[in-house]
Amino acid sequence: MTYYKPTVIQSYPKLGNTVTQDTLYWKKYRPPVQIKEFGAVTHIDISSVAPYNYAVTASTRIHIYGRYSQEPIKTFSRFNDTAYCGTYRDDGKLLVAGCEDGVIRLFDVDGRAALRQYNGHTKAVQVTAFTSDKYRLMSGSDDYTVRLWDIPTATKLCTFTEHTDYVRCGCTSNLNADVFVTGSYDHTVKVFDARMDQSVMTMEHGQPVESVLLFPSGGLLVSAGGRFVKVWDMLKGGQLLASLRNHHKTVTCLCLSSSGQRLLSGSLDRHVKIYSTSTYKVVHNINYAASILSLALAPENEAIVVGMTNSVLNIRHRKQHNKKNEAGEVAKKRKRPSYKYFIKGKDYMPKKSDYLVSKPVRQHLKKYDKLLKSFEVSRALDAVLQSNIRVKNPEVTIGVMQELNRRGTLQNALAGRDEKQLAVILNFLNRNVVDPRFTAVLVNVAEIIIGIYSSVIGESSVIDKQFMKLQELIEREIDYQEELLGALGMMDTLFATMTTKKEAVVPRNQNCALITGAEQAKSMAIA
Repeated sequence: MTYYKPTVIQSYPKLGNTVTQDTLYWKKYRPPVQIKEFGAVTHIDISSVAPYNYAVTASTRIHIYGRYSQEPIKTFSRFNDTAYCGTYRDDGKLLVAGCEDGVIRLFDVDGRAALRQYNGHTKAVQVTAFTSDKYRLMSGSDDYTVRLWDIPTATKLCTFTEHTDYVRCGCTSNLNADVFVTGSYDHTVKVFDARMDQSVMTMEHGQPVESVLLFPSGGLLVSAGGRFVKVWDMLKGGQLLASLRNHHKTVTCLCLSSSGQRLLSGSLDRHVKIYSTSTYKVVHNINYAASILSLALAPENEAIVVGMTNSVLNIRHRKQHNKKNEAGEVAKKRKRPSYKYFIKGKDYMPKKSDYLVSKPVRQHLKKYDKLLKSFEVSRALDAVLQSNIRVKNPEVTIGVMQELNRRGTLQNALAGRDEKQLAVILNFLNRNVVDPRFTAVLVNVAEIIIGIYSSVIGESSVIDKQFMKLQELIEREIDYQEELLGALGMMDTLFATMTTKKEAVVPRNQNCALITGAEQAKSMAIA
């Protein structure tokens, strides 16, 4: 009985990011539900009380959606122009929103008409928020002012005019009803106290501020603007703790997870970055189809709600665990034999009197190995050029090519191809020839193909395009290698010029020996 040695497929390290606990956690969300709005979704606020409805501000409307509803259960449309910043009160009974016409409107969640209107701003009001005592409102406007309002009487309590540009974001403190924070396009973040006539703290963000977020403890403040997300220590007078620059475009929104251990930021670069609040490093990244304007997390991180510039509301719900199915799976697992059953007799040591009867092991070969065993080299190469192998496991295709080259039959396997088969091989070359893991093998394959099919170049436009693409890839790679060599040469020159000659320092013991020798010579001269 002849024995065939299967083709050795070299294993390569897997490329890509390592799988962490955060990766597993944030990937446990269902496919997104997408809802088309009337305009860009500029603000999302989720109620803090059951059933955790969320208010979506887009165009001249504020839609209220249920936890799992795909249609709005209520709509507030009593706005003369674009609505901004629809925000719930902590008890979930009232909703406040600004407008392009400068009027602030207060709504009862169970009604439709506005309960109160607050007039005083001369330009668009894009920031509204309730204070923690539930009886006052904070507002920021494009008229550069920040105002505090009394809800029952609809009167203005105080006005701050320290900002010198549009006020586009703000938040209130959960611990102190008199403290609130605003961010402006004048590149500053200011902390105000209603009991004082001016701001009590100012931080320079360095970019137009798009969003601010105050931690529940009140000790940390996060600001977003430009490509930067900055963390400030409120207890140290606004000292900068961290400056994060992980986005490629302007950061537009911030959000905090339910536990407070993860910080989320959305940007115009279509990414949501998730940071650890202990190390301020990115632990996960979520991609979206369009630029992100607003972001919110449901309680217990049950849902991620994202509003985008293409008027789409994207909702991802967390997968729910079925306890009944889990109990059934546990019961099934218990019925299976234990691990000890399968290793029974593994430690038995044969005695001299024992006669060992070896059981022949049946050899299971892959399709390409069976074809190689029967010397069908062309069909073996076709087997590993199937789309499910050459795309997902290119190392298998490379391994077979190496085996054919070792046998000296690679040229025979590549010859005699029609236009379609040759296009598949050239496409595989173009995808992997610049991969450092496969370059050595594929350059040899490319040389053989050019030698075989150089006479038919110009007869097929498809093949000609593949050859031109292959040429461009190789020329570009050669240029990269030359640039890298030049950079290495410059670095060697820099390192050589930076090295300084060490001063010749005489060791202490040697100095003592010299002194002792001199004293001995002096004493001999005196003698």
